[in-house]
Amino acid sequence: MEQNDNSSLYMRRCLQLAAYGRGFVAPNPMVGAVIVHNDRIIGEGFHGKYGSPHAEVQAIASVANEKLLKDSTIYVNLEPCSHYGKTPPCVDLILEKQIPRVIAGHEDPFSEVSGRGLKTLREAGIEVVCGVLEDECKELNKSYLTYINRRRPYIILKWAQSADGFIDHFREENDGKAPVRFSNTFTQILVHKIRAEESAIMVGTRTLRLDKPALTVRYWTGNNPERITADSHLPLQQQVRSLFERNIQSLIVEGGAKLLQSFLNENLWDEIQVEIAPFQLKSGIAAPTPKGVLLNVQKCENSMLFHYKNASNS
Repeated sequence: MEQNDNSSLYMRRCLQLAAYGRGFVAPNPMVGAVIVHNDRIIGEGFHGKYGSPHAEVQAIASVANEKLLKDSTIYVNLEPCSHYGKTPPCVDLILEKQIPRVIAGHEDPFSEVSGRGLKTLREAGIEVVCGVLEDECKELNKSYLTYINRRRPYIILKWAQSADGFIDHFREENDGKAPVRFSNTFTQILVHKIRAEESAIMVGTRTLRLDKPALTVRYWTGNNPERITADSHLPLQQQVRSLFERNIQSLIVEGGAKLLQSFLNENLWDEIQVEIAPFQLKSGIAAPTPKGVLLNVQKCENSMLFHYKNASNS
């Protein structure tokens, strides 16, 4: 049986595989699985779509010589499930195939799993190691973990602004003024990529009335996020809770300025992504002031992208 030296290597491969399910598996987590025999990968799989077979099932099915499973290790970035949902428990299949060793990235906090899968395996005599690349594994499924632990979607605030801090001109309905275009070709593609990866997108009633945004994925491949209009008659926490009850795992808030500021005021956010265009407006609607920890700055053609994280939610 292989040594622990390569555990990180195989877990990184699990993360690579798991990421193929981004935008397609929610509200399930992204999971990848790798089966190793004598320090050689003999099987791989990932959860590709909500309701489809889990990563462990795919990986086991991909092994050409099933006899090798009895002397192999299965790596998985999240604890194998131990309950019946859309599919049977992966723990039962691991036991059935007599795989003697399981290495997991971290426990699944979902109440119907929550350590039970690993406990069942250990009680059956399976060697279990948990916590390999734990931080990286949790980062991959940050939306899922927020959804389960905080009982709300993972919230990304996103806006574009001028270099002097304005999000748009002053405009009124039917005044003939078009919204300011901040994005360039490359950043527009990035916007649509983000939309394809998240469950829903929210705008305020003013933005919807003035701009009539499509809020779809047109320059990327994937599903359109569910379109949500903010309800000015409900408290923000109540609206977010209703999204959780509808199994919406992640939410992009794209505007306008008042709605974005409301999320900031209530500290109801996890990430902020701001695009700053290389021109000034000199007047208009002021952009919100970003908060949190600046993670990175990226130059995209002539624009700059700033990415912040809410440290209080870590």
